[in-house]
Amino acid sequence: MSHPQRRSEPGPSAGADGFLAVDSGGSGLRVAAGIPGRGPAGRRVTREPVRTGQRGIDAGHLLAQLVPLARELAAQAGIGRFTAVAVGAAGLATLGDALRADLPGALARDLGARRVALAADAVTAYAGALGVRPGAVVAAGTGLIAVGTDLTRWRRADGWGHLLGDCGGGAWIGRAGLEAALRAHDGRRGGSAELLARARERFGPVTGLPGALYPRSDRAAVLASFAPEVAACADGDPVSAGILGEAARHVADAAAAVHPAGTPVTVTGGLLKLGDAFAVPLARELAERLPDAPRVAAEGDPLDGAVRIAERLATGPLTLPEDGRMLSVTTLPGG
Repeated sequence: MSHPQRRSEPGPSAGADGFLAVDSGGSGLRVAAGIPGRGPAGRRVTREPVRTGQRGIDAGHLLAQLVPLARELAAQAGIGRFTAVAVGAAGLATLGDALRADLPGALARDLGARRVALAADAVTAYAGALGVRPGAVVAAGTGLIAVGTDLTRWRRADGWGHLLGDCGGGAWIGRAGLEAALRAHDGRRGGSAELLARARERFGPVTGLPGALYPRSDRAAVLASFAPEVAACADGDPVSAGILGEAARHVADAAAAVHPAGTPVTVTGGLLKLGDAFAVPLARELAERLPDAPRVAAEGDPLDGAVRIAERLATGPLTLPEDGRMLSVTTLPGG
């Protein structure tokens, strides 16, 4: 007598529905994938930043890097298709029109996506730092952007890039440090002999700096690489200390511009690695500008934020506000 086979519950080995989370920034892609409710099962990293062109962020270049990594992660975790995908991308708010137009359909075709969230990297930084509660987050790395929300709309300050803004970020600090070095080289006021010596050690003769920096597509990252030298000089050099103090004021100004009253504020990003030379003036400036705002530690980073968004997309509604530029969600056929 034969017995009917019992159907097994879907799981990783059966090709389960999964989520895919992406953080696209100035250093390349960071990618995580997993089964909703179980967290990331694997991660991958690339070191090639996604190109920008006349149409803005190059969706084809992003896909060329992402799809092979996603398929590797799917095979590793036993994922049949990525029903929910969250992509956090630097520059999305201002350079993301082509990405918003092209990426959701391509992800549906190549990876089986049914719901796709495209977010500014500041939004994924926010979700990583604070989750889905109201508050304000300053993402301070090579660049600088502040975002806040009361869960009805987003507020944004700065994030205009190293030529027009990103005031207080790593590139801003590095550029100010190199300016002080060149002032010392010229004999002008506001120069720093200490920073001049550091600039020579790092870049060679400072007269070659314009030719070395201006043509580079990664100019912001090169400028930011000098920020630790400014921090290293701050203890005995008033010019360096002044640069970091001004950077801290810019961070506090950006936080105050987006902060909903009565909510927490956090600062996240690589700038915090500069140590007390930056952390002490930052704490002072935040206390002065936002005396009633509790300052909390970030719970996670932008990739963690993309994971949170992707998992929520996979299991239900996303409670962070959509506005078309900072955060948009596309539901594809079958989703």
